[in-house]
Amino acid sequence: MTTTGTLGNRAEKLALDYLRKQGLSLLEKNYRSRFGEIDLIMRQNDYLVFVEVRYRKSGDYGGALASIDQRKQRKLRRTAETYLQRHKASDQACRFDILCLQGELDQAQIEWLENAF
Repeated sequence: MTTTGTLGNRAEKLALDYLRKQGLSLLEKNYRSRFGEIDLIMRQNDYLVFVEVRYRKSGDYGGALASIDQRKQRKLRRTAETYLQRHKASDQACRFDILCLQGELDQAQIEWLENAF
C-alpha cells in the first residue's frame, strides 16, 4: 500500500522530469515559507516559474485542477513573494504554472497549464 506522501513524491518527480524535457531547469524543490509550500521553482528563459503539482487518481470531484482554489492560489502567491524577497529578485519576471497528473502514475495523463493564475 502506498502512502499519500510517497505518491506525492512520485508525482513531483514525474512532473520535474516532464518539465525538464520541456526545457525548464530546476532551482528549488519544496520551497517552504510560513505561508505555505511551492512544489517546484524552475527557470524558463527569463522567467522564474513557480509550479504547483497536483495528482489525482480519478477525475471525480473535478480532478486535480479543481483542487487549486482561491485560498491555495493566495498561499502560493505569498510564498512566491517570500522567495522573491529572500533572493532579492523582486524585479524578476515570474509566473505560476500548474502541472496536473491524473490516472495511475505509471501511465498518468499530464496537463501543463502555463501562467495559470
